[in-house]
Amino acid sequence: MKHERSHKIFTHAKRLMPGGVNSPARAFGAVGGEPPVIARGAGAYLWDADGNRYIDYVGSWGPMILGHGHPAIVAALEEAIHRGTSFGAPTEAENNLAELIIAAVPSIEKVRLVNSGTEATMSAIRLARGYTGRDGIVKFAGNYHGHVDSLLVSAGSSAATLAVPDSPGVTVGTSRDTLVLRYNDPACLEQAFREHGSRIAGVIFEPVVGNMGVVVPSREFLDALRSLPTRHGALLICDEVMTGFRVAPGGAQERLDISPDLTTLGKIVGGGLPVGAYGGRADVMDHVLPAGKVFQAGTLSGNPLATAAGCATLRVLRDEPPYERLEKLAARFEAGLRAAAVEAEVRHQIARIGSMMTLFFSSEPVRDWDTASRCDTTRFARYFWGMLDRGIYLPCSQYEALFVSAAHTEADIDATIEAAREVLHALDA
Repeated sequence: MKHERSHKIFTHAKRLMPGGVNSPARAFGAVGGEPPVIARGAGAYLWDADGNRYIDYVGSWGPMILGHGHPAIVAALEEAIHRGTSFGAPTEAENNLAELIIAAVPSIEKVRLVNSGTEATMSAIRLARGYTGRDGIVKFAGNYHGHVDSLLVSAGSSAATLAVPDSPGVTVGTSRDTLVLRYNDPACLEQAFREHGSRIAGVIFEPVVGNMGVVVPSREFLDALRSLPTRHGALLICDEVMTGFRVAPGGAQERLDISPDLTTLGKIVGGGLPVGAYGGRADVMDHVLPAGKVFQAGTLSGNPLATAAGCATLRVLRDEPPYERLEKLAARFEAGLRAAAVEAEVRHQIARIGSMMTLFFSSEPVRDWDTASRCDTTRFARYFWGMLDRGIYLPCSQYEALFVSAAHTEADIDATIEAAREVLHALDA
């Protein structure tokens, strides 16, 4: 494929923006080289500035579950834009989106709309602290909850050690109240509560991890996540920014049978526009201003365009649920990819839940950050570029999930499997 125009645009972008991008992953730092500059999308496909077409498995990092330019979403946006793009005042559309969320997720009794997943997790953590009167937050290595200062931290030397900053600009003081534990390790969580339980306000976790590749929790870990915070008076915060409405109508918590105190949402809730939400038990949510004293605000929160796109998306998912078809397509993808990797004698693991999946270049099962970090990222980069050259647009990191959309066809899946077979056989050539 030729990328002359993409190169020209990206070169110009680097003179205008840090690294030429507005979010780091777009710079292809994990795989090297330059990204194609995307010009448009339709259904399951993207076209770059040079006219190259790709089968898209990034889907704007998850929200495009119905594909690009779905007619219901386009129509809702066209109607909304003529009424006005922002008022900074209550609208009925906010009620409509809130009702759709509450109806779909049983653990959510009240909800607050915000502008991003990061805002949702930041606000949920503040609420947990305000509700409990405690400072400590537990998170898990390899779980990503947005660029919140107190969560951009890495683990200390043991479960009993508080976190240290993981990015310049994050202060030691900010990270002092965060404990980073090993995912899928109930004993580690139990130790943390045994030693710090009286000061832990909440535990935040991804019910299915998507940011160290797809990692599914064990039943034992899920049971500990629910029982230990309750026993010690802390809140359980389920970060479904990626999994909400993706792996089941009620999110991963429905599929995995766990009921959190608070849930954070994003991605699909906005139908491709910037929006997030956090919600949960009414008695907890009523601590948010103006009902309570925990401050959180946003001029553009629940803006008319985001709520229109979100409502349209959730109504399609409710009225014409694609989940059975998504499961079949993703299972077809998984089986074909596994067969291709075995045939090529490539050491691999494949993790999938619903329409989320990751091919790990690893000889051991991936269940936490320790095992994920031992994947062969160099081999993944060669695989990524081989697929891109064949018109397959995958996440540009070993540690990101790919997504199948309702717009994909069996022919798209089969073409992708055939491309993977060629690339996997050529990896060591």
